[in-house]
Amino acid sequence: PGLPGGCCSRGAPSLRALPFLFLVAALLGMLPLLHSHGLQSDPVMASEPPHHYPAVISGNEPGDITAAPLGVSQEISPLPNHSSPGHAKNRKAFPVLGIDYTHVRIPFEISLWILLACLMKLGFHVIPSVSSIVPESCLLIVVGLLVGGLIKGVGESPPILRSDIFFLFLLPPIILDAGYFLPLRQFTENLGTILIFAVVGTLWNAFFLGGLMYAVCQISGTGLNDIGLLANLLFGSIISAVDPVAVLAVFEEIHINELLHILVFGESLLNDAVTVVLYHLFEEFANFEQVTVTDIILGFLSFFVVSLGGVFVGVIYGVIAAFTSRFTSHIRVIEPLFVFLYSYMAYLSAELFHLSGIMALIASGVVMRPYVEANISHKSHTTIKYFLKMWSSVSETLIFIFLGVSTVAGRHYWNWTFIISTLIFCLIARVLGVLGLTWFINKFRIVKLTPKDQFIIAYGGLRGAIAFSLGYLLDYEHFGMRDMFLTAIITVIFFTVFVQGMTIRPLVDLLAVKKKQETKRSINEEIHTQFLDHLLTGIEDICGHYGHHHWKDKLNRFNKKYVKKCLIAGERSKEPQLIAFYHKMEMKQAIELVESGGLGKIPSAISTVSMQNINPKALPVKRILPALSKDKEEEIRKILRNNLQKTRQRLRSYNRHTLVADPYEEAWNQMLLRRQKARQLEQKINNYLTVPAHKLDSPTMSRARIGSDPLAYEPKSDSGNLPIITVDPASPQSPESVDLVNEELKGTSCLPPSPEEDEEGLVMRVKDPSSPGTDDVFTPGAGDSPSNQRIMRCLSDPGPQPEPEEGEPFIPKGK
Repeated sequence: PGLPGGCCSRGAPSLRALPFLFLVAALLGMLPLLHSHGLQSDPVMASEPPHHYPAVISGNEPGDITAAPLGVSQEISPLPNHSSPGHAKNRKAFPVLGIDYTHVRIPFEISLWILLACLMKLGFHVIPSVSSIVPESCLLIVVGLLVGGLIKGVGESPPILRSDIFFLFLLPPIILDAGYFLPLRQFTENLGTILIFAVVGTLWNAFFLGGLMYAVCQISGTGLNDIGLLANLLFGSIISAVDPVAVLAVFEEIHINELLHILVFGESLLNDAVTVVLYHLFEEFANFEQVTVTDIILGFLSFFVVSLGGVFVGVIYGVIAAFTSRFTSHIRVIEPLFVFLYSYMAYLSAELFHLSGIMALIASGVVMRPYVEANISHKSHTTIKYFLKMWSSVSETLIFIFLGVSTVAGRHYWNWTFIISTLIFCLIARVLGVLGLTWFINKFRIVKLTPKDQFIIAYGGLRGAIAFSLGYLLDYEHFGMRDMFLTAIITVIFFTVFVQGMTIRPLVDLLAVKKKQETKRSINEEIHTQFLDHLLTGIEDICGHYGHHHWKDKLNRFNKKYVKKCLIAGERSKEPQLIAFYHKMEMKQAIELVESGGLGKIPSAISTVSMQNINPKALPVKRILPALSKDKEEEIRKILRNNLQKTRQRLRSYNRHTLVADPYEEAWNQMLLRRQKARQLEQKINNYLTVPAHKLDSPTMSRARIGSDPLAYEPKSDSGNLPIITVDPASPQSPESVDLVNEELKGTSCLPPSPEEDEEGLVMRVKDPSSPGTDDVFTPGAGDSPSNQRIMRCLSDPGPQPEPEEGEPFIPKGK
């Protein structure tokens, strides 16, 4: 208080350290309570003596310890008669107050862990210097390591991330958030590439890694000779899949472009089916005495059952959710619940039959979103969006923290040969798989994947908690090397998250990889996108090629004609897509205007009311369409059927045998031939008229020429009767650039040309411009007589040979 200036000067550092003070306070508060076994203690440690909380003394014997449910039942039992002997009980100083931690232990500890996760996330984003260097996932794993070490340091057993807790409670919010807000256009346009990376790439990684690790185990002196082929293949299937949680955590921070993000993230989502099939397949094969060919074929078919079955379950629940949201207009409060519950039920139903729960969640989110958003209110849409973002963020944070805690708590078996070989072979398999598959994919892609893109795809193959949880599910009875597998899995996870996750940002900047551009969609962009879609669909129909644009158009027509009418309530089912997008853009701009405080600048009487709460009571006036009679309508349809071209008729191929003969085709061909001959004539004439002048002879040669023939070089005085070549300066390259005018007189008079006229040469004059709208090639003019055509043919013949009809050259030499 005495130094206010000093306190103010140190205010900024204290604010930055505030999240860490919260963390220290939370940890200190958890210390006396952390002897609980968290989510689950390690089964290996089950033989250790259990740690008990402070005893709750019952009325039977002093020192008896009762569990929380028993204590509760005793509290609600009838009060004993204290006046009778044998029922003496210690009096409390305050009869109402007491400590009963066992009653609130589980929810209290869950709340503490969530609070710890939120404080860590807050501290990470408050200090920008840390977030710019270290990814958030790396920092959360470090926090988990510190918390696990602190819990173990005080003599307690740290909690371990149990597999059922991970798969049933922590993973679904992350996958639902990714599936519900999946960029559907980029995903469908690159679906073939994503499926190749997810299916073929994962199979390649699993068998390549499992085969090489089996070869390593056969080396004598490594101590790994007891690990068979099936165990190595099972380990390869666990460690080969790219983790969606780790990819989301890293790729959202570096803001990579949409193509690379959807390729890597889509691969991490769709490879779940391959991972589930291979995991359960090799786990079952490990119990068999002999694996037959029938078992292998059934295992191959089970991949299609698991993947397509998960998609089918998700589609069913998505349609049910969309249909339910049609009737929620009178009770808007429960609208978000239907989205969460139906999605979670889809995941649980898929897991019930060992189908792919991740693909069921993605399918349900993709199917229900367009119809649910058309039915629910804007407030419900905002609730769904932020609730999903919140729970996915909290789940992701808890997963990485418990990875660090479980690393400290679990039992490990370190084998240098096995772990280093696993790490090296994982990197080699990923690089070779991406290079080979990209070489094949680029043969069919219009937008090729560049070497920079291939490097980012290979470098972004991160492993995460899914591999750890699958390894934790292994049974000690059939897999005695479980501890060594878990140690190798954790090593690969830490290497990919720390090394690759921390270096991918500077590598992206160094390679100048294109990043995501934050641009707002406009109505102009939407119009042009739909126009190009319709144009490409029409081109495919005309060519007889049924590509993905054709099937996309078919699906949109079916959706508009049948599905929308069943799943969307009211007039929204008939609203065009462009109008719906325009309404969405208007609402978004209005909300941004309200949040920015710009509504007060607009002269309006409702400037203080949020535009989200405005419900116009007056119904919009419908546009009055002119009523047509049935006869008139049928007449219009008949005219359209008879005159419009049927573009959707099925043709075998686009060739000359399947086209209808055109009666004017021969006339058009004759016209094209005439034009071609006119162009050839134009080219020949231009070549002769544009020949450069001869070089001047030397004085000796000039005197010799004049001496040999003085009359040939004597200047002529009379040039009035010379033949004239008129040149059009506006278009010197056109076929009408040469017009022999005075030769018509020579053609009408049947007299042969006089020698004097022939010796006078040619005079160049400018031609008058032709009137607009006339065709100078096909319209006969004044100079199109046979004599003029004869002269033009002679001029166009460069050879010394005369014409077949003529006996002497066109311009004879002087006699």
